[in-house]
Amino acid sequence: MPQNKKTLVLGATPKPERYAHKATEMLLNQKHSVIPFGIKKGAIGEVAILNEWPSDNDIDTVTLYINPTRQKDFYDKILALKPKRLIFNPGTENPELERLAVAQNIIAQEACTLVLLRTNQY
Repeated sequence: MPQNKKTLVLGATPKPERYAHKATEMLLNQKHSVIPFGIKKGAIGEVAILNEWPSDNDIDTVTLYINPTRQKDFYDKILALKPKRLIFNPGTENPELERLAVAQNIIAQEACTLVLLRTNQY
């Protein structure tokens, strides 16, 4: 059984065709704890999308599904969670946030969460 990696999905949406939605479903299917955070109200499966920033202090991974311009508003919040890893999905690559993360000993990974999960590299 793979280790449960509590994951914050930043940019979660109730739209099933979106990659953030698909990643949340796949994380849940693989028995990871998931905190979907987004601006739209709704749910992914049985899990409600949070519209207020979580205060959890045991988040392993933050996976990004918002563009670098929108990420700026979340730099401090992401870093304050002190995740072990930050995944920049395709289209979310951000050298500035990567540098800030690495400076705080957070692994910055340019990867696709869906691929990592499908290939047992998550």
